Amino acid sequence: MKYNQIKWLILFLPTITIALWEYVRHEFLLSYISMEMGNFLSPILVFIVTLVFLRHLFSILERMQKELRAAKAKKAALLEREKLARELHDGIAQSLFLLSVKMNKFGRKNQLEHDADFQKIKQTLQHVHEDTRQAITNLRYVPSKDTFSWTETIYQYVTKLKQQHYIDVHLEWEIQEDTLSSKEKVELFACVKEAIMNVIKHARTNQVWIEAKETDNGWICQIKDRGIGFTNEMVQASKGYGLQIIQDRARDMEWEFSMKKVNNETILEIKKEGN
Repeated sequence: MKYNQIKWLILFLPTITIALWEYVRHEFLLSYISMEMGNFLSPILVFIVTLVFLRHLFSILERMQKELRAAKAKKAALLEREKLARELHDGIAQSLFLLSVKMNKFGRKNQLEHDADFQKIKQTLQHVHEDTRQAITNLRYVPSKDTFSWTETIYQYVTKLKQQHYIDVHLEWEIQEDTLSSKEKVELFACVKEAIMNVIKHARTNQVWIEAKETDNGWICQIKDRGIGFTNEMVQASKGYGLQIIQDRARDMEWEFSMKKVNNETILEIKKEGN
């Protein structure tokens, strides 16, 4: 039933009810029901019809209005995401590409192809460019709400990692869909992606473990690898931007963040305790 049809039905249903009641009363019930009794029964009949039918119609109308508002909000969000993606592509992404071209020319001109510091700068620029393009892709892709599963997106992300970076990802995800709020899902997923990117860029390994499980008072998520490990000096030398991003996100969400090395295994841990 269409929106306008429901509105007109809500408007005319009491009038139609009274008209039908008066017709039936005068044609068939006058010999059984007095005028006073008929006048008394009229509002009761309208109330019953309203209670039975109009409440159902109002609930349908409210649901349709809610769906319409949600559709408008989703459309506005999509337009905003597309606008932001376009601005990133036309601005930052193209500027980074141009800067990369100029860096290559500068390196060849000054014979810096084998200079370690120059190669680190080039590598950092390449990573920033890749992250920017990935952000653009994420902005332009919005999963359908009807089929959206947050856990499924994690498995899809792991599949893409294996295909794009040729890394073996061991995933054990046991946190249920309804355990985290929408904001917690977004923030935790961002932390996991940043941690994985750190492993790919710095750990010099082709294996990583993602383990997430619920605890008595919350949950715990660990990203493990058996790469070259880390020292405080290494973190300071690389400025630790990726780790700092994860740490800032965890702090803002009031989660516990830690990074440690146990035997030959590096473990990055994000934990929430209490409700």
